[in-house]
Amino acid sequence: MSSMNVTKAIIPVAGWGARRLPITKAIEKCMLPIGNRPLVDYVVQDCLAAGVTELIFIVSEHSTQLEAYYRSNIHLNDYLKRNNKGDMLSLVAPVEARLHFVTQPSYGKYGTAVPVALAADFIDEGESAVVLMGDDFIYNKDGSSEVARLIAATPEEQCSLLAAQVEPRDVSRYGVIASDAEGNYKKIVEKPQPDAAPSNLINISKYVLTKEVIDACQSVEASARGEYELTDVINQHVERGAQVKVIPAMGQYLDGGSVEGWLHANNVVCG
Repeated sequence: MSSMNVTKAIIPVAGWGARRLPITKAIEKCMLPIGNRPLVDYVVQDCLAAGVTELIFIVSEHSTQLEAYYRSNIHLNDYLKRNNKGDMLSLVAPVEARLHFVTQPSYGKYGTAVPVALAADFIDEGESAVVLMGDDFIYNKDGSSEVARLIAATPEEQCSLLAAQVEPRDVSRYGVIASDAEGNYKKIVEKPQPDAAPSNLINISKYVLTKEVIDACQSVEASARGEYELTDVINQHVERGAQVKVIPAMGQYLDGGSVEGWLHANNVVCG
């Protein structure tokens, strides 16, 4: 098995973060702090450590904070230099990657396939990209890259998904992954009772996807709940005979989408 060279990441961060209102009225959900860094930066740093050189952020129409965080701030740099704080310049240096900010219209289609479809033109024929939602992440205390492990474990020209392990009693809160004996994805069982769950591995919307699957996000039909869902695209890909590898995460899954999850993430990272 030879692993592929993946240098692009699609990071969807659009949406109001309604579960985190009222704070998300003024702070973009992906910019909520975990320690001294925004939530999304844990995703970004993991990508950079994996050799990703191009980041495609899918942002809301009203988004300004994400771009401000990742571009150079001349006034801040000036201030630090003038006040003998030059040793802090490395903390505010722009990331060494090509950045794209693609706007997702708030009145258009809704669902997890939509932001991936918007990034399709950035991915070339024969290329694959990592797709990572920007409001949760895998934390490795040793600083190792979960994205690097995901890419390395993905066979050439195939897709894969990262799965997080949860306590069996907690499976009914998640989409649980069913796979075959070789670790190939079969389906996702939504919120099963613990005794009916096919595993204790949950889908956390972190993937390596081929250009073919990314393009298919542009034409997927709405699901029964009226959403355009990335899991439907992956299911159709598998139904056509393709294999999608399930890669269990080594690190700890942390989710900033709820207050409890955000608080827990801060305790783990700052602990």
